[in-house]
Amino acid sequence: MRVRHYLRRPPTVSATEALQLVHDGALVVDVRRDFEWNRVHIPDAVHMPLEVLPDRCIELPEDTLLIAFCTGGIRSAGAANLLVENGFDAVNMSGGLIGWRAAGGELSE
Repeated sequence: MRVRHYLRRPPTVSATEALQLVHDGALVVDVRRDFEWNRVHIPDAVHMPLEVLPDRCIELPEDTLLIAFCTGGIRSAGAANLLVENGFDAVNMSGGLIGWRAAGGELSE
């Protein structure tokens, strides 16, 4: 990914808002590395590590809100910008995994 993806602030939602959006049909795109995903992840999320996102984002649905997700919200900010640049309706979830847990979001191991 290019530096420009981190220079702009992407559309952002809180973890509480993300929980509601997922309930309404949004899809979480987890951009963390494999070992992070294998440790714990959000049920029904799509795992697409940041390093492969530019080449694989074409596999994501075009008619669904995408919520970029990582551990702390920094990598997912770049991912959300990249997705928006590629024509997707995408937002970054601020707070990452910590925020998701605090908001009562479920996790799978």
